[in-house]
This record gives sequence, C-alpha cells and structure tokens, in this order.
Amino acid sequence: MSTLKHISKLLLVTLLMVSCENSQKKKESSEPLTQKEVTAKDILGNKNYLAISYGGYRDTLRDIQPTIAELKEDMKILHAMDIRVLRTYNVQLPQAANILKAIRELKNEDANFEMYVMLGAWIDCKNAWTEHIPDHNQESELNADEIARAVALANQYPDIVKIVAVGNEAMVKWAASYYVQPNVILKWVNHLQDLKEEGKLSKDVWITSSDNFASWGGGDTVYHVEDLNKLIKAVDFISMHTYPMHDTHYHPVFWGIEEGKTKSSLQKIDDAMLRAKKYAISQYDSVYNYMKSLGVDKPIHIGETGWATFSNGHYGNKGSKATDEYKEALYYKHIREWTTEANMSCFYFEAFDEIWKDARNPGGSENHFGLFTIDGKAKYALWDLVDKGIFKGLSRNGKPIVKTYNGDKDSLLLEVQLPPIKKLAVNH
Repeated sequence: MSTLKHISKLLLVTLLMVSCENSQKKKESSEPLTQKEVTAKDILGNKNYLAISYGGYRDTLRDIQPTIAELKEDMKILHAMDIRVLRTYNVQLPQAANILKAIRELKNEDANFEMYVMLGAWIDCKNAWTEHIPDHNQESELNADEIARAVALANQYPDIVKIVAVGNEAMVKWAASYYVQPNVILKWVNHLQDLKEEGKLSKDVWITSSDNFASWGGGDTVYHVEDLNKLIKAVDFISMHTYPMHDTHYHPVFWGIEEGKTKSSLQKIDDAMLRAKKYAISQYDSVYNYMKSLGVDKPIHIGETGWATFSNGHYGNKGSKATDEYKEALYYKHIREWTTEANMSCFYFEAFDEIWKDARNPGGSENHFGLFTIDGKAKYALWDLVDKGIFKGLSRNGKPIVKTYNGDKDSLLLEVQLPPIKKLAVNH
C-alpha cells in the first residue's frame, strides 16, 4: 500500500511538473513581439516598420489640440495599415506628449500594439515668428527649453521614443521666417550625443536633424560649410526631405510631357510620375555623394516626402497640374517601392490632411497632403486597403473609413489633368 502511495505521489508530482512546463511554453510562444526591446538601429530601414509623418490636428487652429481619444483613434487606423513609426515636429505644444501617452495606453490595453516615435524638437533663429526681423546668425532663446522637453519625453517613454530630430527644415534658406545656421543644429546634436555618453539619455536613441536635401549638401554650394560637414559626422543618420511635387513649379525639368506622342493620357501621367520618382532619387544621390566626399558613410533615410491632392495655387490646374489623388497614389507607390528596396525608412508626409497649415486658404496645397481626408476618408492611394477590410470597425470623428469619390475611379479620373506640354528648344 505504501508503495502504491509512493507511485501515486510521484505521478502527481510529474504531472504537475509537465503541466507547469507546458504552461510556461505556451506563455513563451504567445509572448507578443512588442515585449522585445527594439532600437532605432532595428527599426530604421526595416520594411516591417513602415514610417509616416503625423500631426493629428483636426481644426483650423493648433490651439485646438487633438484629444487622447482622437489620437488613439488615429493610432489604431495607422497600426492597421502596418505603420509602426511616427514622426512628430515639436514639443512646445501638448500634441507630441499626448501622442506618447496615447501609444502607452494602447500598449497597456493590447500587448500586441506596437508603435514608435521619431520625436521632433523645433529649432528657431532669434526673433522668429515675431514682429522683429529674424536674426539668422543667432538662435532663439527658446531652443534650450525645447531640447530639454524632448530629452524629458525620451526618458519618460524609452520604449516608444527611438529617435530625436533636432529641427525641421531649420537650415534651408528659403525658410526665411526661422532658419538657423548649421552651427546651431550642430550644437544641440552634440549636446544630445553628450547626454548619451553621460548616461542621461539612452545610448540606443539615435540623433538626427530632418532637413531639405540642399541643407545636407545636395544642392547649392552655399550650404557647403565646415559646420555642415561636422554635423554630418555628428548625427547617427541623415534625415533628408525631397519634394518633386513642389519642383513641378519651381524646377520643372522632369515634369512636362512631349507633344505629339501617341501614348494615352494616363500613360503620359504614369511616365511623369515615374520621372518624379527618379527626380527624388537624384536628390538622394546628391546628398549621398556629398556625404561620401567627406569620407563619411552612414545611413540616409527620407524624413519627408509627399504629394498633395489639391491646390488652387502653383501646383493645381492653374499651375503645374500636379495635384490630384491619382498622382498622389502613384507617387506613394513609387516612393514606398524605392525606399523598401533600398532598405531605407520613409516618413511619408503625411497621414491625415491638416487644415490648420493654410487656414486662410482652404484650397492651399499644404492642407491636402494626407493619405486620408480630415474626416477619415481613404484617398485613392489606400483604396486597396479598404477593399481588404483592414479598417473594418475603425473610425475617425465617428465616421467609418470609406473611399473618397464613393470608390468610383471614373469620377476621380475626371479631375485628373495632364502635365503641361514641354516647351522644346528650337535650333536655328
């Protein structure tokens, strides 16, 4: 009898051990990927971490901040379309901090929710956005506080903030209201790098500045100064902007179509958009070549590029005829294909239309760069995702995600214009 009891006890212990082992294996196998600590190095250039530029503002004034609930609504929409990295622009306003809070709440609600942020710190020159003349050789006294806020948020949300970008188009000289000299950006990049060395900021956080291709040495030689060269060596990667859409007006060497060709109108537009892609690549190449000329070899990612769907100005039907949903969709497809194949990240501009950008002119192109309209309609670039049902059950402003033009491509194409005819040189 005692032997039977002993055997029974052994069996019971064995069963318990097997049960615990199976439970542990089950727990391990169901462990969400979000529990794995990822760094900027893991994310940037990784096709599984699509990136996008995001504002989330829904009104004509930025004083009307998107609520946490609204931000979470947007995060779910972007997550559904495989976006995993957001780019923000400043920490002066509550918006960026609230985005981080919204992401944290979503992660707490769902262990499989995964989203990271390239946190922007806005940089200005002295007297920027005031009645005084901007002094481009001195920086704003507000910059130090902006950097401090960015550092505080990066340390508060180390699982979310993976990149800090010092300035947005802060060195390009056409940003006449606020641009600074490269030494200012260099100063703050070095400061953040020093904080990493001192253990006051995670060493895994990558530091950059997000600026126009020309500012990174890819354009006019006026930008080729020693402080820029030092900056290129100081950042962890280069975040460059390229906007062929703007250059359909300002530098339309790639844009017009030739007269007399037998191709259909859509074929001519398709060809023009392919040239736009090649134009963007040429700007990347110019930055790459300048960087290599300095003996530097580090990653370059696209911090911004995009294509507006409407303009009543330079890019619309009275100008270069560049803006409509068909052309935006082609550009989006081309840019995603190029950057994915090149193992580059692209913070495509932008997720949703934001009508505060040109509030006095509702038809201004700056209001129409989104892949979604302000009320959450998916533009033509995303119609295939609507067809796949990935937005089912999601909404924006209480409205379900549906296609623009009621999904009628013929109605959309009625508004698509051919680029202007190229003026060919005449030989005498």
